[in-house]
Amino acid sequence: MWLYKNKEVNSVSDMPKNCHGFVYIIKNTSTNQHYIGKKQLQSVTNKKLGKKELAALPISKGRKPTKKKIVSESNWVDYWSSSKVLQEQVKTIGENNFTREILEFCFDKRQLTYLEVKYQFKYSVLEDPLSLNDSILGSFYKAKDLVS
Repeated sequence: MWLYKNKEVNSVSDMPKNCHGFVYIIKNTSTNQHYIGKKQLQSVTNKKLGKKELAALPISKGRKPTKKKIVSESNWVDYWSSSKVLQEQVKTIGENNFTREILEFCFDKRQLTYLEVKYQFKYSVLEDPLSLNDSILGSFYKAKDLVS
């Protein structure tokens, strides 16, 4: 279960219209450790076109497409972050020892990335020993960039 301003969010209908994703914080209630990340509501995959689909394409100049985009709802309802450490903690001590809170809804991919980074700096995830984030944007790292 996700929470946003103390209200449960269980489906896309509980979110603002045209929402692209959200920035979240997951907290371990027993250790006070936390993780800040982002999650898109839709996943896009490229699927190779089959022989019948290729044959059905209209004749036109230029190169024929070989793939099509498939858009589907992501696994956001059951998502427990990309952090391997957090995923292991959830497996070990159980989901009921964690809270998942949506910090802010986002309406495009750029805003989603910007707000994730904004909250990671706001919460000082690289300096905080209770933070499970070990990098920001894959550019700033807890271990090598903060050596005193």
